[in-house]
Amino acid sequence: MSCCREFTGCNEGAKVLAVIFDLDGTLLDTERTTRGVLNGFLARYGKELDRKKEEKKRLGMTQKESAAIIVKDYELPLTPDQFIKEITPLYRERWAKAKALPGANRLIRHLQKNGVPMALASNSLQEYIEAKISYHKGWKESFSVILGSDKVKSGKPAPYLFEVAAKKIGVHAVNCLVIEDSLVGVKAANAAKMKVVALPSRREADCDGLADVVLHSLLEFQPELWGLPPFDDCLDNTLPIEPIHLSGLYVSGCLQEATENATLNLPDQAVGLYIGWAKVDADGNFKILVSINLDFSCVAYKKIHVWLIDANSDLNHKQKMQIHLVGYIRAWDKKELTSTELEKLEEYKSIARASLDLPSFNCCL
Repeated sequence: MSCCREFTGCNEGAKVLAVIFDLDGTLLDTERTTRGVLNGFLARYGKELDRKKEEKKRLGMTQKESAAIIVKDYELPLTPDQFIKEITPLYRERWAKAKALPGANRLIRHLQKNGVPMALASNSLQEYIEAKISYHKGWKESFSVILGSDKVKSGKPAPYLFEVAAKKIGVHAVNCLVIEDSLVGVKAANAAKMKVVALPSRREADCDGLADVVLHSLLEFQPELWGLPPFDDCLDNTLPIEPIHLSGLYVSGCLQEATENATLNLPDQAVGLYIGWAKVDADGNFKILVSINLDFSCVAYKKIHVWLIDANSDLNHKQKMQIHLVGYIRAWDKKELTSTELEKLEEYKSIARASLDLPSFNCCL
């Protein structure tokens, strides 16, 4: 069994010799980290954020394009340049707190270890890219090329960022694989005639028809399907991960909000089937199997199912629960379980039970 989701990759045609990454939303969780900055800024000018207006705006845009739209939409008494000058320090303060998205560090380390050239190509300005990655050890040294939109003729969806990145690496476009989260980025990769894997957020579902492969997260990425060296870090069908910490109320098998947005403190890319540990009130630590699904029919659009393993009770009443996810089994996008999947669930519980006895998964105890 693979610890990643099975999917049909693109292992035909020109061999992949280099990987080009987008940054924000692909490797770094900057969107959630900087959430609220614009709202607070607008309040200074007596303006209120229009959430409907903002829902699908500006993802993948350059800074100048985004600034011009904001100034116009909210009738701010500023030029776009003045807006950028005032708001940028507020964003810079938050960048230091932006965490790597699930699987990002693992993939960067793997490609570097195997000598696969990597580039960063983002619609952000060059200095902003370097500022963001400076908080992540080894990232700057891992990329042969770091390229911002201010260094090319035009940003995404134009192909120039990717074309220049490939040229600087010394690899032909057809031998490049792009990993992106935004629609404009996927379009740019297509225009550059490169292969592309999309990791779309809930606001970028339109990527589906344009990318070669669409994944929920980098934890699902299988290098061998692209002619790249396979991962070798799974232990007994489970991948050790950087711990993910959650808290909330355990109610009838699900983790719910105990405080405002308690269980929503997760990027969209956290979807999958995990193992970990739960502390429930004063009852001690429990082994758990956890599925995180996206359900856009509800406000709290992430559904977190928790299965207790070897617990004396099902804890059906409301109890405060702290969760530490330490391992990843596979992709899991099932809102409702069929009888066949329920049988499979027992197998996953067995995997969780065995894996959580290994030292590599006891880091949160």
